[in-house]
Amino acid sequence: MKMSDVIADMILDMFDDNTSTVQIQRNDLANRIGCVPSQINYVITSRFTPEAGYQIESRRGGGGYILITRATSPQNALMGFINSIGNSIDERSAKANLINCNYQKLINDKATKMMVCAVADSNFKGVPKEYANVIRARQLKQMLLAYID
Repeated sequence: MKMSDVIADMILDMFDDNTSTVQIQRNDLANRIGCVPSQINYVITSRFTPEAGYQIESRRGGGGYILITRATSPQNALMGFINSIGNSIDERSAKANLINCNYQKLINDKATKMMVCAVADSNFKGVPKEYANVIRARQLKQMLLAYID
């Protein structure tokens, strides 16, 4: 088993049926597992993402911690993803995030295909790239909000 899998599994085990938030002290967890703290950061940023239904908050300093909050429903997970999109998104990122949402079973196959087609660069021919990415972000947010309803 890869070290990143061990770290992810250990963090997931910290959640139980009644807990939607886990507080981690990065150095303590790294010492317990036997890895460097940067590996903990890598796992958190790559696996505990908004589109996977997680929200991350960190506090640096002496008593610093990382707070991981798990969405309690697919709708909450999608809202977390929508809020993470920002004002602009390129085609590659939009498609990757939609595919990940589908993999996480937040959106179904048909909706994923339709949204991937809608965010394609071919729909923005003649529009300057910086405007296309802004329009794409707005469009993606609206499609996801419509999907939640």
